[in-house]
Amino acid sequence: MRSTKKIVIVGATSSIAEHCARHWVQAGPVDLSLLGRDLGRLDRIAADLGVRSPASTIQTQQADFLDPATIQATVDAIVAGGRVDIVLIAQGSLPDQPACQDDLSACNDALQINAISPVLYAEAFAKHLAAADHGTLVVIGSVAGDRGRRSNYVYGAAKGLVARYLQGLQHRFANTGVQVVLIKPGPTDTPMTAHLKRQGARLAPVQVVAEQIVAAAADGTSTRYTPRRWRLIMLVIMHLPAFVFKKLNI
Repeated sequence: MRSTKKIVIVGATSSIAEHCARHWVQAGPVDLSLLGRDLGRLDRIAADLGVRSPASTIQTQQADFLDPATIQATVDAIVAGGRVDIVLIAQGSLPDQPACQDDLSACNDALQINAISPVLYAEAFAKHLAAADHGTLVVIGSVAGDRGRRSNYVYGAAKGLVARYLQGLQHRFANTGVQVVLIKPGPTDTPMTAHLKRQGARLAPVQVVAEQIVAAAADGTSTRYTPRRWRLIMLVIMHLPAFVFKKLNI
C-alpha cells in the first residue's frame, strides 16, 4: 500500500507555498511537484527542500498560468504519474489599485492571475480527483474577497470570485472522497506585502499561516481564516452598515 503522499503545489514560488512545502517535507517523505513560472527559483526551493528531507522526491516544472489547453495538459501529465493526494493552488499577486483603475491591462492582469488562473487549475485537477474519488484540493483566497473595499476592490473581486467558485465545488463534492478547502489569509508577512510592512501594517508571520494551511488540508476544513482572528474581524466588517463602511478609510 502506497504510504508516500503525492502533493502538487501550483504557484510554488510564493512565500506561503514555500513554507507549506517545508511543513510537508519535514513531516515525512513526500512525492512533491512544484509548479511556477520562474524555473530558476523553483529549482532553488527544491534544493532547499531536498536538504530538509533527502528521502522526498521533489520535481519542478515551469507552468503556464493562463492558457487553458496548456494547463489541462500539465495537470493531465502530473496525474498520469500517480494518484494525487493534495493539491495546493497558491499563485497570485497583490496589484496596485490605482494602477488597475488607470490601466485596463493592469486590471486584466490582476483578475487573470488572482481569479481565472486558480479556477482553471482547480477545475483541471477536480476532474481527476472526481475520477479517483480521492484527494484534497486547497486553494488560497483572501479575506479581501469577503467585502469590496476602495483600497483593493479589483483584488478583492478576484478573490471573491475564487470564494464563490470554491463554494460551488464544495457542493459538487459533498459526500464524496474529495475535500475542497478554501484558505482566507489576512495580511501576511511576505515579499508581496513588503510595502504594507513599511507602512506599519500588522502582518501575520508567514510560518504561522503556512502551518494553519497544512492543518486545514489535513482535517479537510471547508474554509479556514488564518490567522483565526480574521474570521471574527471579517464577520464584523461584512455586517457593517453601508453608511458606516463608506466612512471608514480601509
